[in-house]
Amino acid sequence: MLNSKSIKNHYSQQNTVRLDDIDLVILRELGRDARTPNNLLASRAGIAPSTCLGRVRALQDSGVIRGFHADIDPMMLGLRITAMISVMVHPESRNAMLDSAQALRALPGVQDVFVLGGTPDILVHVVSDSIETLRDFVAEHLGSNPTFSSTQTNIVFEHLSPAG
Repeated sequence: MLNSKSIKNHYSQQNTVRLDDIDLVILRELGRDARTPNNLLASRAGIAPSTCLGRVRALQDSGVIRGFHADIDPMMLGLRITAMISVMVHPESRNAMLDSAQALRALPGVQDVFVLGGTPDILVHVVSDSIETLRDFVAEHLGSNPTFSSTQTNIVFEHLSPAG
């Protein structure tokens, strides 16, 4: 969850985009609910709706706001298994690691792919309709990939979202 402290800390570390208190209010409110109407968002930020719209567009253009997404519950789609799969890359395949990680993003069931500094090299967040489908995913897409040396699959029992 974005909050003013985390955003200011990020700003002080990155120093790439100048954000003021109004931007921080806009980001906090959109982080809570990306569907907040512009008039309400403007009211909460204490600015005119036209100014608010311009600020949101500027935050998008600068890359601070990367997009607006629906938070879809996989369980409601019959995807009752969630797993985090740690992937180790062969040392001689390090130059292909990013390409391999990017290719994983397009696979069915993949929610997120993280390229890490440390162990493991890649972390893949996957949802599946069954343990068997998850097993087949690991065997077909990870175990057979010559770039990868090993995997470790962890089943998620419970996902606790940040407190809002």
